[in-house]
Parts: sequence; structure tokens; C-alpha cells
Amino acid sequence: MVKDIQNLTCWIISEGMAGTENQCLGVVEALGIEPNIKRINLTFPWNFLPPSIKFETSSSFTPKLTPPWPDIIIASGRKAIPVTRYIKKKSGEKTFTVYLQDPRVNPNQFNLVAVPFHDQTRGENVIVTNGAPNKISDVNLSLAKAQFAPLFEQLKKPRIAVLIGGNSKAYKMTPEITKNLCDQLNELDASLIITASRRTGEENLNIIKKQCDNNNNFIWDGNGENPYLGMLAWADTILVTADSTSMVSDAGTTGKPVYIVPLEGGSKKFDIFHNHLRALGVARLFDGQLDHWKYDRLRDAENVANEIKRLLDKK
Repeated sequence: MVKDIQNLTCWIISEGMAGTENQCLGVVEALGIEPNIKRINLTFPWNFLPPSIKFETSSSFTPKLTPPWPDIIIASGRKAIPVTRYIKKKSGEKTFTVYLQDPRVNPNQFNLVAVPFHDQTRGENVIVTNGAPNKISDVNLSLAKAQFAPLFEQLKKPRIAVLIGGNSKAYKMTPEITKNLCDQLNELDASLIITASRRTGEENLNIIKKQCDNNNNFIWDGNGENPYLGMLAWADTILVTADSTSMVSDAGTTGKPVYIVPLEGGSKKFDIFHNHLRALGVARLFDGQLDHWKYDRLRDAENVANEIKRLLDKK
């Protein structure tokens, strides 16, 4: 069956959240197939019920999904769980179902579950990823490097990509942390390629602009096409704030040196994640100094795709 995998139909079942949907897209790209993305919402009362309750029907979600059912489903997000179970049942168990992240239900409800190292779910049909599967690949980086050459090629080497998240449930990015980070960055003999997020906050963003906005650097202001992939492609080293699992995973998939910028707060899961990547040699904590090293880059999307192929071969 693997020989014909490009002929298989695939649905991505998504809540419409960019982070989890990109994980699904990364796995599908690694499989080499074209997906049909189904962005769903749960209806009352299923939108208030935990996914462990298994009496979903065709009226449990919108939009209405009808046969022919796909050969493969790649799903992520709590709302995707009952929809995936419903399709698996309606297809007569023929649809091969894959769930990304920890479903917090019995993993045997799916054919394959891919959970990050920092989550505890394990099982015979569970594959453990080092980080979050993503769309970072040699091909995509090469295309992005060519596309964004007009923005970044003229910047002096080394080029440092600085990926800034911000406040979250686990972390707080204070103005003091932001000022200190900018001071450290300005001490480096390098050009800075900076992007922030909505969670960065206006006060922190103003500090970044005030201290780092000059002709040697590039700060994306949110206008035009997002140069995120281009930043990763052109960077010699990547700095990422500690709050973002997805951005740290993206950075670690490039094979380039990754520094994690400490923030205020934290959690057990984040500590496990960061320590795991440090143990793998992928990332180090940023202390104001830069080094260069090599490591085996993360290949989570590729590894999940290979496990899907292996299991399909056994069917």
C-alpha cells in the first residue's frame, strides 16, 4: 500500500487553530499526499462534554461530513477527537486515524497517536516525538530562502533570527526581561532578524523597536507576507523565547544552533521539553553569548509519516 500512498485520500480534521493545523500539514507533507482540510465545530451539548464521552452522531459537529470517507485522517485538537471517532466507525474501521498531541483519552481509539516527549501517554500504538511536528523541510527552507532574499541577503553575517512569543499561562515576558534581552542582542556582532507575536504585548514590542530597530537589523511589523520561513532559512543561529513549543520545535528542525531565551515562570512540562532538547544537543539556554555547534536535527513530521507508512503496510 505504501507504494500507492500518493493515491490515498487524506482529511485533516482541525479546530482551525494554526498551531495544531500546521502540525497536521507537516505530517501530510512528509507523507507526500494532498489533504482535504475539514475545519469543524462541535454543537451543543458536545462542545461542553469531555472527549472521553463516546456517543457522537452526525449532528455532533458542523459542517456535515459525508462519504466517501478518506483512507487517512490526521487530526489534532480536542474538538477533532469525536469527529475522528465518528468517521472511523462510519467507515467500518477502514479509515486509518492518526491523532497528534496527547488526546487524554485511550490512545486505542485511534490507529496511531503521536505525543510529545513531555506528555505521559504511552502505548503500543503511540509514537513519541521530541517536539511538535512541523512543515520545516529542506525544500521549504530552500524556497523561502530564494523568496526572501531581497529582505535578508544584504544583512551582515552572522544573521540571528529572534523569535519572540510572550505572555502565556506558564510564562511572563516582563519589560525588564525584554530590555535585558535587547541589551544582550545589541552586544552581539551580528544582524538581527526579529519577529514578535500578539502575546508579546505593545509595551515589549515598543522596547524592541526602540532598542533594536536600525539599519543593521530587520523587525517584521506584521505587514506583507509573513517572512517566518525566510527568517529560519537565512539565520545562522536562532533564538526563541521559552514559551513557544512550536517555535522551538521549528528551530530545532532546521539543524541550526538554537538558543532558548528564559522568561519568568515556567512549568513541569516546559522544563521536561527544554531539558530534553538540551540533552539531545539541539538547544542551549541563552546567556548573552553565541557558540556554533552541530546536532541531529528534529525530524518529527518525517518520523510520524514513516510510522504511518509502516502501519499501513501491515494492513
